[in-house]
Amino acid sequence: MTDTTMSYTDLTARVSQIFQRAGLAPLQSDAVARTIAAGERDACKSHGIYRIDGCLRTMKAGKVALDAVPELMPEDGAIVRVAAHGGFSNAAFEMGAPVLAKRAKELGMAALVINDCTHFAALWPEIEALTAHGLAAMAMCPSYSSVAPAGGTEALMGTNPFAFGWPREDTDPYVFDFATSVAARGEIELHRRAGTPLPEGWAMDASGAPTTDPAAALDGAMLPFGGHKGSAIATMIELLGGVMIGDLTSPEALKRLGSFSLLPGHGELILAFDPARFAAGREGDPMARAETLFGAILGQGARLPSQRRFAARKAAMADGITLTAEEIARLDRLYEGGMDAAV
Repeated sequence: MTDTTMSYTDLTARVSQIFQRAGLAPLQSDAVARTIAAGERDACKSHGIYRIDGCLRTMKAGKVALDAVPELMPEDGAIVRVAAHGGFSNAAFEMGAPVLAKRAKELGMAALVINDCTHFAALWPEIEALTAHGLAAMAMCPSYSSVAPAGGTEALMGTNPFAFGWPREDTDPYVFDFATSVAARGEIELHRRAGTPLPEGWAMDASGAPTTDPAAALDGAMLPFGGHKGSAIATMIELLGGVMIGDLTSPEALKRLGSFSLLPGHGELILAFDPARFAAGREGDPMARAETLFGAILGQGARLPSQRRFAARKAAMADGITLTAEEIARLDRLYEGGMDAAV
């Protein structure tokens, strides 16, 4: 078999069909498929079709409500709340994002709280949905305990991703999205599947000793990026994206789930800010001033985060998304076998 190239639209439809055939309602499957296809489109393989297996395993274990319909809760000032009712976070965000954007424009800032969801995706899709409205945005969520705190020896924090975006006119937004661990757990799993060692400083084994063996790392704990600094940010996310919104922290999520092979259930917090409202009455246009800063960064030969991802997206939208024969075979297998075919 040879490689296959397909459009983002066609890949989205194919992934959605896999989930619908496995019993996931179209509202849920379409939203999940858009996110997974976006990962492949942007050359983020750790958040592309690789994620389908984990979604199906979690569905089979009964940890996802297959027919969940997100519910927009009664208005509460600057807080927009969506109850995911046990479904995937993607559909809940798509319901809440337009309301969040409208509220942020009205008030200058607003927050979207998603409760009781299953989360597996990168956060940049949420961020970009808001920068498209001319808003700056932050997003964060806990995960399940897989990262040791700085100076510790046992997994306690989640990988706890954090993302930020700033809108730009006539060009791609400024966006970064990273785990507060040295690497995402999915990256370690990809190393395990490929049989390649981890870089030093990524993880420790179950005894607390440093390791480059991905299997030992998955049984032990990952490390926070930047030592105590990453550990502190991870703790902040546990507090804001778990405790403050009345949802699960990473230890609580793992206790409820009971397995790293399934996707964690918890909540998500997204914040949106209107730069024009914040800068009102002050000298200078915040958009123009931001461009001066970006220009200074690029002028030193540095690059802005997500530039490679945006370049990959541009190429994929023009020429299609290329999947290997092995990846196509995986899609076929998952379509035919559904939840029972997930590995």
